[in-house]
Amino acid sequence: MDEERMLHPSWIDKSPAEMAADSRLFIFSCVIAGLIGILTIFYTAFLWRRNINLSWMKAVARSKKNPKAKHKVPVAPHTWELEPVSRGKNLNCCACLQPMSPSQTLGPLIASDSFIHRCSICGAAAHLNCSSNAHKDCKCASLIGFEHVMHQWAVRWTELTDQSDEASFCSYCEEPCSGSFLGGSPIWCCLWCQRLLHMDCHSSMSNETGDICDLGPFRRLILSPLSVKELSPNSGFLSSITHGANELASSVRATIKSQSKKHKHNNETSFDTGSNGSICDISSESTADTPQNVNGSHATEENCIGGMNVGTPRQDSGIDKKMESKPSFKRSGSINQKDESQALRMKQRYELIDLPPDARPLLVFINKKSGAQRGDSLRQRLNLLLNPVQVFELSSTQGPEMGLFLFRKVLHFKILVCGGDGTVGWVLNAIDKQNFVSPPPVAILPAGTGNDLARVLSWGGGLGSVERQGGLCTVLQHIEHAAVTILDRWKVAILNQQGKQLQSPKFMNNYLGIACDAKVALDIHNLREENPEKFYNQFINKVLYAREGAKSIMDRTFADFPWQVRVEVDGVEIEVPEDAEGVLVANIGSYMGGVDLWQNEDETYENFDPQSMHDKILEVVSISGTWNLGTLQVGLSRARRLAQGQSIKIQLFAGLPVQIDGEPWSQQPCTLSISHHGQAFMLKRTAEEPLGHAAAIITDVLESAETNHVINTSQKRALLQEMALSSIHHGFSQSFLLKRVCILIVLYINMKRAPRV
Repeated sequence: MDEERMLHPSWIDKSPAEMAADSRLFIFSCVIAGLIGILTIFYTAFLWRRNINLSWMKAVARSKKNPKAKHKVPVAPHTWELEPVSRGKNLNCCACLQPMSPSQTLGPLIASDSFIHRCSICGAAAHLNCSSNAHKDCKCASLIGFEHVMHQWAVRWTELTDQSDEASFCSYCEEPCSGSFLGGSPIWCCLWCQRLLHMDCHSSMSNETGDICDLGPFRRLILSPLSVKELSPNSGFLSSITHGANELASSVRATIKSQSKKHKHNNETSFDTGSNGSICDISSESTADTPQNVNGSHATEENCIGGMNVGTPRQDSGIDKKMESKPSFKRSGSINQKDESQALRMKQRYELIDLPPDARPLLVFINKKSGAQRGDSLRQRLNLLLNPVQVFELSSTQGPEMGLFLFRKVLHFKILVCGGDGTVGWVLNAIDKQNFVSPPPVAILPAGTGNDLARVLSWGGGLGSVERQGGLCTVLQHIEHAAVTILDRWKVAILNQQGKQLQSPKFMNNYLGIACDAKVALDIHNLREENPEKFYNQFINKVLYAREGAKSIMDRTFADFPWQVRVEVDGVEIEVPEDAEGVLVANIGSYMGGVDLWQNEDETYENFDPQSMHDKILEVVSISGTWNLGTLQVGLSRARRLAQGQSIKIQLFAGLPVQIDGEPWSQQPCTLSISHHGQAFMLKRTAEEPLGHAAAIITDVLESAETNHVINTSQKRALLQEMALSSIHHGFSQSFLLKRVCILIVLYINMKRAPRV
């Protein structure tokens, strides 16, 4: 019996239930083994592809270091910035090609492992101890001396979030650049035109096109590196010294000549107290010796002083001193402007020369402290899409003046402000100070909290809407095809009871608020100054605004507000309602993140005109407390209309919080005098693509006509204003476009007839 059991297998004696359980266990074991085998194959293939890509990268690095490489591009070092290692995951070091993420060890991270170096221009990453050995293959901002812009191919270190779907294919073979699982040739990306290319296709493409780059779809907005001249570190200092020496020499020559003429005049003529004392010597000889960069009015005043010293007797010395004091004050102001320009010239690293006539470069200002504080990310993305020279970061130590000084010789350019309403006002004030003959139009990338002006101009209410619409590439497309419109700007003078200014005037673009809404803005401003880390998201910012507003709902701090202010519109006193706890003066149709205070469609008010941001008229409304602000936000109530006018005076009899365009402060008793300051050209995004393109073409033709001297600057400005006002009133209708096409035809004929210089 024992021998028979040994000869027969054990499963013969098992019951069917035991056999079924064993079979299920066997199948499960096979499945597990199969999964492990498949995962092993996949992991091996992944490592194989990674080793291939690393070998390709090493080959790329060797080819870039090869001095015999064809179509060489000037080298440019990376601009390294410290970043936490968490932001560099899934990246490889551009020097050692190893992963940036630290190895998983049981011990704590050391300081060198917790931070990495990240290039703020091309996005390359490197370990702290490897960055000094990284190859200098960053974006080269200046290609002076080259005949054409050359493709600057680089390894695609980061994912290009601002890339269209069409750009995900190889620009030569038109095959997808995403790559298959087992991978093939690695992907190169041109740092200028953003085109992708398989490395295998580079040699063929280079032989056919010579690696010439056309700067891609945004060539008109990109500042061509062929027009950017890099200055030596001492050139700004030496040029300022030379400039100052030339001015000093010309002043000395002018003084010597005036003294010689005075001596000659004393010998040949006698004193005449009648009319000679008021005659200005503006002969060509004297004006030729005055500095040429000074305005003609200043030069005339200086010559007038010399004439008065010749012909005025001693008994009128009091009048002489009075007359001399005024020109000397103006000269000191001119000297201050020269000092400021010399300071900017000394800081200047680049100079723009020989721009193409059809270029409309974009000057970008970024305020990284605005709203969600995403300035660093925006700067890197814009550096990759544009020339890094045209992207400026605003701070407490550097305002918009540096960028405007760089573009001072560019006849036609556009400005993009990445920030909130306060940042836009900052840039518009700087543009006013530059006294541009043809002021550049301004577009807005809404990076603040409320972004009211950006909403009115159809740029969106925040960065979230921008990302949903296609990212920065879509924004640049909209900027190129945007229509020019007009924004009224208002001066707010702060006066005492005697009518004297207590401080320098402020400027308003959106609105001015007094009392309850300004108190909420002031509380948020103080909280931001104390805890800036809390304001990291636009939604969180609005939540904090709501929280601060809710604190004062039950506390009627401004119950006596109607008796603490006096409002006068165009010389007529306006009665403030007894339940009012604040007054708002509005220039645009958006407040507090999209609230329409005036509501043009409201037909209950028959004696008021519709609101417009270009009609040189302001609207005055009252609000009845913080609760009213909250209901306004959700559309459950409306502000009370008080008046419309061109000149507004608000007298404060008590200390009250005041805010202009979201910038609050605590104001002591005074008089706020609001008057029209001027108008600024803004860019408005057009929703309808063909009509928007037509408006952009009209603007380009007007600028070309100005360049060819068919029309002058004032005529171009008047036509742009008329076009902007017509588009606001009637929209881009067919009749509107027909009239503009007639203007285009006339200008085109005149440009053809105009003699070429």
